Amino acid sequence: MLNSPLTKQLFIGLLAALFLVLALLAILQGPVDLKINTVIEILNAQLANNLPEHIMKWQQSIIVDVRLPRVIIAMFAGASLALCGLIMQGMFRNPLASPSVLGVSSGASLGAVIAIYFGFSLFSAWAIPLFAFIGAGISLSIVYRIASNQGQTNIATLLLAGVAISALNVAAISLLLGLSLSNWDVARMIIYWTMGGLDGRTWDHVFIILPIICSGFILLLFYNKSLDLLLLGEQHALSVGVDVKRTRRNLLIISTAMVGASVSVVGGIGFIGLVVPHILRLILGPSHRYLLPACLFGGAITLISADLFLSLFFKGSAIPLGVITAGLGAPFFLFLLIKQRVEIN
Repeated sequence: MLNSPLTKQLFIGLLAALFLVLALLAILQGPVDLKINTVIEILNAQLANNLPEHIMKWQQSIIVDVRLPRVIIAMFAGASLALCGLIMQGMFRNPLASPSVLGVSSGASLGAVIAIYFGFSLFSAWAIPLFAFIGAGISLSIVYRIASNQGQTNIATLLLAGVAISALNVAAISLLLGLSLSNWDVARMIIYWTMGGLDGRTWDHVFIILPIICSGFILLLFYNKSLDLLLLGEQHALSVGVDVKRTRRNLLIISTAMVGASVSVVGGIGFIGLVVPHILRLILGPSHRYLLPACLFGGAITLISADLFLSLFFKGSAIPLGVITAGLGAPFFLFLLIKQRVEIN
């Protein structure tokens, strides 16, 4: 674990630099090979609003309209899931808490699927994010109410309720998918959302996710001290003046909005909210002053890396991004379960 504030700041700076490098690599990666100098020229031209004559319009379109939105969405979606995992692990003082484990991600997916199945997504681009937010909020509220009694939250019950609600959400999604098989276009969209991915993402999707994630992150910065105190226990937080009930409610609303926005754009991407904050907590310690910006970059790095892995090793395949993150995250989840059992014994 890093001890001094300077080394922690340097580590966060290293994460930021790594993110920029991976983002540039992701922009370079694609069916059409473009040199790095061309990409940098196009990006500079966009900022200056002056495209050089030797740059072709199709080259500009590939970078600006196809690859750049994809990278930005991967950044915000990955950051959102990692930040929400950090908040849930801090609030409930359990390394196993995450949006996917507590049923938040599956609830958001169910909301998005309902919007698709009943055709609400045809009327407004905000229909899917709105229904995803509602689905995530309802799922988390049910899980939290089941696990809470007289202001106390039973962590074991919380995790088990999350697993149960996730199973119900998946069953409901499967039911809607089965009912929509007669309409292949709807069924294909539902399958896409449940598996997760970045294909076909445009600036419209960027403008959906960007304001919610940015405002959510800014609001979370005001709660870093409250999260530190919650790690010491509810009674301790209450004794030093933290309104635990109100703080938890606000953090849950922020987390729900961020997960809903993320799932509404990229679909069901699992386990980033579990793995990233846990690893960074081991490196940086429990202080959320450092963990919040670290998870911002760490989540973005993880999702961009997963997308790069698909592009490099499974080029042209139809393997969804959610399969890669689940394939990496599920073994880590089992490792945490085994580690907890050993510590208890």
